[in-house]
Amino acid sequence: MIAGARKTVAAAGFAIGLIALVLQFLVIIPLSLEAGRGLVGSVVYYFSFFTILTNIGLVLVYLGALVRGQRWLAFFRKPHTRAMAAASITLVGGFYHFVLSGQWQQAGLLHWCNIALHYVTPILYLSWYAMWNRTGTLKWQAVFTLLAYPLLYLFYVLVRGPIAGEYPYAVLDVGDYGYGQVAVNVAGLLVLLLVFNTIAIAVDRSLLASKRS
Repeated sequence: MIAGARKTVAAAGFAIGLIALVLQFLVIIPLSLEAGRGLVGSVVYYFSFFTILTNIGLVLVYLGALVRGQRWLAFFRKPHTRAMAAASITLVGGFYHFVLSGQWQQAGLLHWCNIALHYVTPILYLSWYAMWNRTGTLKWQAVFTLLAYPLLYLFYVLVRGPIAGEYPYAVLDVGDYGYGQVAVNVAGLLVLLLVFNTIAIAVDRSLLASKRS
């Protein structure tokens, strides 16, 4: 029964995430083309958002839980990967709610895609992770290794930004804020991620604690 519920929620998360990502792509690409980017540039622009990449990660984690025997999905079945996804999607939802939602006035399909990718998928994944993905295997030292994906993303954005002349998030815009302020912003985001990583590990280790009690 537990396994059935776990797979049902995983299937729902996979479907909602995939549909939202595809619809967001179909909306963003025409808007990006209208803004003067080429097709390749528009596709790169779409995949330059932490929200998009993290939600793709969730879809692959769900797929790994639903499909057996696919070696290329092995990475997405690992407790470290699932915990990293939990911390990252928490940042996605929290940052959007407290920082971006009041700045962006969107309507129509784009609005609903943003709701799905910033509210629905985080809540669904975090519930799925906490209820059915506690392994008791994560060590506290992993709080730092779980930063690997966010650090790679930040490196990509800060290298691409001066070349492309654009940044997916204003807080990372060196042209507007300068390297000093962006460094402060990045430090703040990493501190938040360390907190979220700690919580994700604590959730995983809660199974170990319950077995000992």
